[in-house]
Amino acid sequence: MTDHILVERQGAIQIIRMNRPDKKNALTRAMYATMSAALAEGDADPAVRVHVFLGVPGAFSSGNDLADFMVIATGGEGGTEVWDFLMALAKVEKPIVSGVDGIAVGIGTTINLHCDLTFATPRTVFRTPFVDLGLVPEAGSSLLAPRILGQQGAFALLGLGEGLSAERAKAAGLIYEVVEEGALEAAVLEAAGQIAAKPPQALKIARDLMRGSREDLVARIGVESEHFRERLKSDEARAALTAFMMRKKAG
Repeated sequence: MTDHILVERQGAIQIIRMNRPDKKNALTRAMYATMSAALAEGDADPAVRVHVFLGVPGAFSSGNDLADFMVIATGGEGGTEVWDFLMALAKVEKPIVSGVDGIAVGIGTTINLHCDLTFATPRTVFRTPFVDLGLVPEAGSSLLAPRILGQQGAFALLGLGEGLSAERAKAAGLIYEVVEEGALEAAVLEAAGQIAAKPPQALKIARDLMRGSREDLVARIGVESEHFRERLKSDEARAALTAFMMRKKAG
């Protein structure tokens, strides 16, 4: 467990709250492990009907903690917690609702590709700077983003690293609704409550029909992870990550 992930229950709703505000919810290996365990426990508990992901005011997540990436880039090992979480996301049996406010970078964007409903605030910007860091898309985003955004919209997000405002994200089908910051959590929990009140077996079948087979998604996450690990150890990624961290220190 980690204090940076808060897991609570409100009736049939399981809330997974990323809570590392000083680092804009940059995700560590321990945080990924806690979220994976929460998804598994919630899916296994009949009392839980829906999962909810929330961040802190101004930051859903700034992405993976780059210190963890640098460990691998400079010859260390690790990172299995990340891939375990991505696989858990792909295999979740119960609906997922997310509430995104402010920063949504990397996994802070791609996690929402797996959500059944995503609410975001007007100040939210979705961004995936994978290529800029010498890396490749993750979380099955190379498969899911083209389905949702179309080929060119997906390339703009994943290849160019172009930021996507909440309004543009809604128009593109990435998110469900844009709500004001002060109303975000209430809107998310209201929707989650409506989902939790539905007949669970009928809802599960409907959700499975809409999502289709998960074999392609699971396979794509596996292929992405292989490329990601290789890229982390490349000269290109090491140089890009080092330059980025030096700019952060200088700023």
